[in-house]
Amino acid sequence: MMAADSGATVLEKKDDSPKMPDKKKTKFDVVIIGAGPSGYTAGIYCSRAGYDTLILSGILPGGQLVNTTEVENYPGFENGIMGPDLMIEMRKQTQRMGTTIVDDEAINVDFRDSPFKILTGSEEYEGRAVIIATGANPRKLGLEGEQTFAGKGVSYCATCDGPFFRNQELVVVGGGDSAIEEATFLTKFATRVHLVHRRDELRASKVMQERAMNNDKIQFHWDSAVTDIKGDQKMQQAVIKNLKTNEEKTLDVGGLFVAIGHEPNTQMFKNQIDLDEEGYIVLKNKTKTNIEGVFAAGDVHDRSYRQAITAAAFGCMAAIDVDKYLTEKS
Repeated sequence: MMAADSGATVLEKKDDSPKMPDKKKTKFDVVIIGAGPSGYTAGIYCSRAGYDTLILSGILPGGQLVNTTEVENYPGFENGIMGPDLMIEMRKQTQRMGTTIVDDEAINVDFRDSPFKILTGSEEYEGRAVIIATGANPRKLGLEGEQTFAGKGVSYCATCDGPFFRNQELVVVGGGDSAIEEATFLTKFATRVHLVHRRDELRASKVMQERAMNNDKIQFHWDSAVTDIKGDQKMQQAVIKNLKTNEEKTLDVGGLFVAIGHEPNTQMFKNQIDLDEEGYIVLKNKTKTNIEGVFAAGDVHDRSYRQAITAAAFGCMAAIDVDKYLTEKS
C-alpha cells in the first residue's frame, strides 16, 4: 500500500513485528541480490512495507564501504563514521525490520518466469520480485602497493576522499572523463595534481580536456604508468615510468586516485536482462529492467554518481517500485 505526504511517495508501514529467519525457507516476496547501501536500504523499505524479504549478501557483505576508512559525507554522523561501521549499522537496522539476510553468494539466476529463481552454491531461492544491487568494482592497477595502501593514500573516489588531502600533491591515473573530472575536483584541495596517462592524448571529451589543460594545478605525464607505490604507514611516493623511454621518476605525493573505470557485477545476468556495452544494467523506467518484476538499484546501473547516499536512494526507489508492482499483481 502506498501513502503520499506533502506530495512525496513513501512506503506505508504494514507490519513491524520481528521475523525470525527460517534457514529452510526458500520462497520470498522479494529477493535482493547484494548487500551494500542500496541492498540494505531496499531491504528496510520492503520489509517495513510488509513483504517477506531476503537479502543474499554475498561472501563479503557491505559493498565497497567495507574497504573504506572514514566516511564524512553520509548524513546523520556529525563526526563521521568508519565505512565498515556504517555497513554494520545498516545491516542491524535491516534485520530489525525483519529482513532475512543470508551470507551466501548468488551464482546464477533464471528470470524467464515468475517466481524468479536465484541459485547459490547451496540453495535455490524464489522471489515474486527481485532487486539487483550487486554494485560495481573500480578497475585496479594491479600493483602490490595499491593493495597495501588502499585507504592509506590510495583511493578510487575523489568526491569521497579528496577533502582528506588538503595542501598535498596528488596523483590521478587515467585519461577519460572520469579521470579529468577527478583531477579537476582535487585541485580544490591539492597543491598540485599529477595526471598520469598511458597515451599521448586524452580520451576525455573536448570540453573536459580544455578545462584540465587550462588548470595550472594539473601537470600531465604522457605515455606513462605508475609502476610502484611506496610509503611507511601511509603512501608517500609514486614511481612513474615513461613507456616510450623507460625513464622512471619518483614523485613525493600524499595520495593516488585510480580513475580507469569501473566493472559492474553483472556477469550472471548476461542473456537474462538488458546490459549496455560496458555491462551496466539498462533501466527502462525508473528502476525497472526489461524484465517485469526485476529491478536494479545502485552502482550496478549508475555510472555517474557512485556515492553511498545515492546508492541508498536508489535502493529506496527500487523498493517503492517493487511495492507498486506487487500491489498491482495481487
